[in-house]
Amino acid sequence: MASTSQNKLLLTSSNYYCLEANRQYMSVSLLKNFIECEAQTMAVLNGEYIHPANTAMLVGSYTHAAFENDKAFERFIEEHNGSIFNTRGKKYADYAQADLMIESIKNDDFASFAMSGKKEQIYTANLFGIDWKCKIDNINHDHNFFSDLKTTQDIHKRYWSEKYDGWVSFIERWDYVLQMAIYRKIIEQNTGELYTPYIVAVSKEKPPNKAVVHFDESRFDFEYEWAEMKLERIMDLKNGKVDPVACGKCDYCKSKKKLNGTIEVGELILE
Repeated sequence: MASTSQNKLLLTSSNYYCLEANRQYMSVSLLKNFIECEAQTMAVLNGEYIHPANTAMLVGSYTHAAFENDKAFERFIEEHNGSIFNTRGKKYADYAQADLMIESIKNDDFASFAMSGKKEQIYTANLFGIDWKCKIDNINHDHNFFSDLKTTQDIHKRYWSEKYDGWVSFIERWDYVLQMAIYRKIIEQNTGELYTPYIVAVSKEKPPNKAVVHFDESRFDFEYEWAEMKLERIMDLKNGKVDPVACGKCDYCKSKKKLNGTIEVGELILE
């Protein structure tokens, strides 16, 4: 798809996640990374740190590949065979559980419809004066909706959120409302129409629980205001105008940590 301004990297499936793409474009993932830890995110963008691969990320990619197409799923299994199968040729527990989740969605007509459409579509747009990129799990142009598959431990589990100042669902906890709001704006700039976002949620329980989740549109206004407020500092960070702050808790910060004194026991549980 065409980029949003001249001299911008033309995004494809092969370069979408590359460093240069993340340097040139803002994305929801990048915004969330900055909020979690400025120091780690800048180290990644500067090529000084690489996020280590983990099982949860691979299982998530495995689950998404299953809904892309058969060829993509087979290719993923072939490329990660050693991570998926043990020496006896059986799938590790996390992937066996993922298969249950995949079948739970595929065997449900309503959930399957919510996942119908074109897969892994890349779009770019200019929001808040910044060039953005996104890759949509699933977009249905016939019915003007898009959807994203999300896995979670329990779809009804609640979390405390400082952002919302209250108890929230996993969708708010992991900023999926923000994701859907931004994607909706980007899609609107590309199509001229407002598409309806859905999240297809499936749990890691046995048997898996599932739901197709919609959003009251009033939720999006808060997300746009919140994102715009955060973006001013994020762009200053990306442009080298301010120094990043370390969160002290992520893998990057722990790897750089140097002790210079003691802490009182009560500080161990302070956020």
